[in-house]
Amino acid sequence: MNYFKHCTTIDEVKVLYRELAKTHHPDRGGDTATMQAINTAYAAACAAIYRGADLSEVEKEEAITETERYRETLEKIIHLEGVIIELMGLWIWVSGNTYAVRKELKAAGLFYASKKQCWYYRPEEYKCLHGGNLTLEQIKNRYGSQTIARNTRPLLAH
Repeated sequence: MNYFKHCTTIDEVKVLYRELAKTHHPDRGGDTATMQAINTAYAAACAAIYRGADLSEVEKEEAITETERYRETLEKIIHLEGVIIELMGLWIWVSGNTYAVRKELKAAGLFYASKKQCWYYRPEEYKCLHGGNLTLEQIKNRYGSQTIARNTRPLLAH
């Protein structure tokens, strides 16, 4: 289902996404499959608007900045040995042998989640105020997961 087909600006997409998340997010009684479909449609709608829409200069700059932050973060950590890099929803999670590369992960802007024993990156606007009580496996099941392979370029690269 194309939830965002009538949206013409990134602000409309964001407002509709928040409304849909309030209704369909699993933490609020919704189901995981529907929320994953909404997340996929949200990413596609944002990408479509960023690619060809008549964005204001501020919206273009915000889109470029957000994409660049993800790309730069991935570029800083993609070469690290012994770690597993996964995209789960809008967050980057790093697991595996992270102790040996903890300084590089911190320098790249990642934070350590001691209960999950993993590192994560997320934009400031997605900061959880209450902390996460889900296990990493529950997060994977809820938001989906895609492992970033070292021998290919990340999806977010130009």
